[in-house]
Amino acid sequence: MTLRAAARVFVGQYSEKAAIEVADSLRREIGTNASLGIIFLTQEWHPHLEDTLELIRLHGHVPHLVGCSGWGVIGSRREVEHEPGFSLILFSLPAESFSVLQISEAQIEQSTGKDYWFAATGLSAEDVTSWIVLANPYFGGTETWLDEWGEAFPKIPILGGLASSSNSEIFLLKDGAVTTAPVLAIAIKRGLLIRSLVSQGCRPIGDPSPITKAEQNLILEIGNLPAYQALESAFLSIPAEQRVSVRNNLFLGLAVSEYIEDFKQGDFLIRNILGADPQLGALAVGAHPRVGQTIQFQLRDSKSAREDLVLASENVKSELSEPVGILLFSCAGRGKGLFGRANHDAETLANILGDIPLAGFFCNGEIGPVGGKAFLHGYTASAGVLCVA
Repeated sequence: MTLRAAARVFVGQYSEKAAIEVADSLRREIGTNASLGIIFLTQEWHPHLEDTLELIRLHGHVPHLVGCSGWGVIGSRREVEHEPGFSLILFSLPAESFSVLQISEAQIEQSTGKDYWFAATGLSAEDVTSWIVLANPYFGGTETWLDEWGEAFPKIPILGGLASSSNSEIFLLKDGAVTTAPVLAIAIKRGLLIRSLVSQGCRPIGDPSPITKAEQNLILEIGNLPAYQALESAFLSIPAEQRVSVRNNLFLGLAVSEYIEDFKQGDFLIRNILGADPQLGALAVGAHPRVGQTIQFQLRDSKSAREDLVLASENVKSELSEPVGILLFSCAGRGKGLFGRANHDAETLANILGDIPLAGFFCNGEIGPVGGKAFLHGYTASAGVLCVA
C-alpha cells in the first residue's frame, strides 16, 4: 500500500462543523481511510473532548486516535499561541506497522526491568524501530521510566513530549476518551522508521574540560580549578557588549560520549545551572555529573536556537528516505517569546525538509535522543520524521 499522511490546524473554539470538515478533508486528501490519527488540542476544547474525538474518528474513518493537551498547537508552517484550536495528522499505514500502548502507573511501579516490559507489551527490541511517547507532566516518574524503557529498547529513537496547558487541564487521549495512564507509547515497527531531530538551542562557549571533583549534583572542580572560576572564565569569553543580556541564559553541557576528539554542537546534553557559590567555588546543576566527564558551558539565545535548529534539520535531511509525516514537540518557552516572531520552528522545518504533513504542540518537556539515548529536555525542539525504512 502507498503510505500517506495529511495534516491540518484549526484555530477557534469548539465547533462540530469544524471537527467534521477537518477530519473529512484529511481523509479525502490521503485518498483512503486512515489507520492512525494524532491530535493535539488546547484546553478550550476540554469540555468537548468526547464529541470531538467521536466526530474525528467517524469522519476520518480512523480507528486509532492518540493525543494530548497543548498550551499551543503546531501545524505545517504554522504555530498557534494564545488562541484555541487543534492540530491533527492522519496516517494511512499498514495495520501491522504500529501499535498503541497505555503504560499505567501500576506497571511502572511494578516493573523489574526490560524483561517485564517485553512481557507487558508483547514486543521485543527486534520488533520496534522507533517510539512516539506522550506523557502527563503531573506524573513524577517519567524520567525514571524513560531510562528503563531505553534499556529495554536500546538505541531505538524515542521522540515525544509532556502534555501542557495554560491552566491545570492536562489530558492524554486514546481513541475516544481521556486516559488516566501517565504514558502513551506508539510503537513503530519494521518497514517504518522515525528519523529524529533534537535541537537544544544552545551553542558552546569556553573550552571543553573534564570534571575533576563532584558530589551528587554539585560540581566542585573543573580541570582542577574551582568550578565557579571555570564558569566565570567561559562567561568572560562572551563579547563584553553581550554579557548583560545573556547572564541568565548560561547552561551546562554534559558530554554524551568521551570517545569524541573534537566536541561540537549537539555532542552535549544541556542541563540547568541551579546555583553558584563563589566562596566554595561550586556549581549546583540539574543533573548528577561524574568525575572525568567532559563538560562545556553553553549559551542559549534566539540566535543560537535558530542556528542549532537549522543545523539539526540539515543533518536529518541527508538521512530522509520517503518521508511520510512529521511530529514536532517544541518547548512552550520557544515560539514568539524566544524568537520574537511566530512560526519559527514550523517554518524552519518546512523550509529545509520540505512541506511534509506536520502536527505538533508546545510542550511541558520534550523527549528525544542525544548520543543514542533518550532524555527529557527543556527549551528544546524535538521532531520525528516518519519514513519508509
